[in-house]
Amino acid sequence: MRNFILACLLVLPSVAQAVTVDEVLAKVDSNLTYDTRESSLTMTVVKSGRTKTYKMHSYGRGQEEMAMEYLEPARDKGTKMLKKTDELWMWLPSVEKTQKISGHMLRQGLMGSDMSYEDLMESSRWRDMYGGTVAGEETIDGHKVWKIDLTAKDTTVSYPKRVIWVDQSNYIPVKQELYALSGMLLKSWTMTDVRLIEGKEFPMKMVITDKLQAGSTTEITFDSVTFKVALQDEVFSTRWLER
Repeated sequence: MRNFILACLLVLPSVAQAVTVDEVLAKVDSNLTYDTRESSLTMTVVKSGRTKTYKMHSYGRGQEEMAMEYLEPARDKGTKMLKKTDELWMWLPSVEKTQKISGHMLRQGLMGSDMSYEDLMESSRWRDMYGGTVAGEETIDGHKVWKIDLTAKDTTVSYPKRVIWVDQSNYIPVKQELYALSGMLLKSWTMTDVRLIEGKEFPMKMVITDKLQAGSTTEITFDSVTFKVALQDEVFSTRWLER
């Protein structure tokens, strides 16, 4: 009888169901998107052995609107950026001029960093942009992660292919590899120092490395983050840029 029961248990379906890419991306999107956000951040850019550090204050409303002002260094103080849907403007106080960032300029690095203006413009949720497969499970820094291969659903996506490693405990993509359509590795992107902020898991530190430029790395650290803040419409207007 005992052997019969064991045999029956062996053919029962597993209680733990396999995770799907759609489920994982939905939870990743939930962590990385927000209704409103206000933050202070530090960006450290290392290029050819030289280091530049920037201090910024940023406001965000949904996925379509973002405003950011540079506070340091002194030479860049007062520089502002405004994103509305698929348009991006920059206010340059040194020449008292607003410049629209478009076309090939979007591929350039934000203040010479490894984050491009195109990265900044990305507004769609990953669940909408990508489909893919769970390639397996690994361990990173003692945390179990899913390794997921993603392929863009259309040609407008900046990175046609991504490989992401998502922490199974908090659904943060702790590591990413970003590829061109040809399969060439363009960038790596890590997210660490994950904290629970107002019920949302959020990475306070990101490191972006340009794989096409030796010794090129950008570290972004959030000094403070607040969600669900009341933001005035004025902040997301071109008037704010020149104020």
